[in-house]
Amino acid sequence: MISTTLNPTSMKTIRPGLRPLALAVAAGLLLAGCASAPPRAEAPALELPAARWSDAAAVPAASAAALPAWRDLVRDARLREVIALALEHNRDLRVALLGIEQARATYQVQDAARRPTLNATGSSSASFTPAEASSAGRDTLNRSYSVGVGISAWELDLFGRVASLRDSALQSWLNTEAVQRATRLTLIGDVATAWLTLGADRRQLALARRTLASQQDTLRLTERRQALGAASGLTLAQTRTTVETARGQVAVLESQVQRDRNALELLVGRAVPEALLPTDADTDEAAALVGLPDALASTVLLRRPDVIAAEHLLQASRADLEAARSARFPRISLTASAGTASRQLGDLFAGGAWSFVPSVSWPILDGGTIEAGVARAEATRDIRRATYDKAVQTAFREVADALSVRAALAERLDAQRALVQAWSRSLTLAEARFRAGADSWLTVLDAQRSLYAAQQALITLELAEQSNRITLYKVLGGGGDADR
Repeated sequence: MISTTLNPTSMKTIRPGLRPLALAVAAGLLLAGCASAPPRAEAPALELPAARWSDAAAVPAASAAALPAWRDLVRDARLREVIALALEHNRDLRVALLGIEQARATYQVQDAARRPTLNATGSSSASFTPAEASSAGRDTLNRSYSVGVGISAWELDLFGRVASLRDSALQSWLNTEAVQRATRLTLIGDVATAWLTLGADRRQLALARRTLASQQDTLRLTERRQALGAASGLTLAQTRTTVETARGQVAVLESQVQRDRNALELLVGRAVPEALLPTDADTDEAAALVGLPDALASTVLLRRPDVIAAEHLLQASRADLEAARSARFPRISLTASAGTASRQLGDLFAGGAWSFVPSVSWPILDGGTIEAGVARAEATRDIRRATYDKAVQTAFREVADALSVRAALAERLDAQRALVQAWSRSLTLAEARFRAGADSWLTVLDAQRSLYAAQQALITLELAEQSNRITLYKVLGGGGDADR
């Protein structure tokens, strides 16, 4: 309870016409301070798995700390610069930031309703009555002036209705902040993925062009051998088939690279300088992201922006329920004014007038409107509770999926690199056997196609490994405060 003390000495200094207004305000503040505020909503309790995502039996607290910030996650300086450009120019992120400003203003409007609004008024009027219409038998000119201050329909929040609405607006504001963080985290991940995809497709294009050049050299050599009678027409036709296939793949990849760049620039929100783009000379290690901690507590998921956003919506629904329940109780409002009026402008402040109009509204018969509102608020609360639970469960599933993919990626990469080396060796031997006349040209073509496919698969798998790190970073909720 808030205690308010009125000093009689200070009250004497208030003009007689304003004393009732001052008393009304003081009484209202006293009653509002004594009003019981709605219970503060607590964070929903969930039964989280006690196990940690690690092969170790126990994880030290230090190693289960928060994830690194995105600038520490990204090794390549070009990619860091591109992400920074996206955070500055992306339109979706800008809309999310404006949404925060909108929600903040809504909260400020609702918070202002808890305090009285003092309005000042002033008016002047003049009227003329001719002698023919005047009871006095002469022309009459009447003037009047008035000024005043007053409080209009200020609700005393004795049962916490206004405070609950304020808390609901606050939670909605916090929800928009969490949504903005989720948008920012998604943008960071999408830009990194788009940049790495562009780099991988440029490497694929470079590989296709090298393969096409090699096939064209082989075709020219085969044409000379066929002219000399050392190669058959079938061998020449088979060689031309591989050249045309490689040329078609180059055309497809050139188009794909351009689409990749367009997608990246859409995410960034502006054109990306060529110096900041990946090149076909980049290796997997040059563009790699740093590794994530091997051990993380499962409770880190409660810091995910989407989980936090769902929690704030749940808290807002609880506040809305308290406001709906408060509608069952009387609503007390105060309207008070004090001022002065005079027929002469010089005598305007000689006297005073005041009015004090408290009012009580208590619903008796409303056709069940209030109870229906309470039932609707309860249903909304239950829906948002289920939504919050689903958000947490989805977070666990997404992390589990990302970890299950990651568990086999290292072995798959080792196997794919070994496969590329094996097919490279097979091609060398097939070409030697063909030149020695011990094998057909078809064996060489098969080895070439297999090597090319293995090299393409290796680039794709390296991209998948990098993308998995980004996915894991996103589903774990990013680097916390560092990513704000």
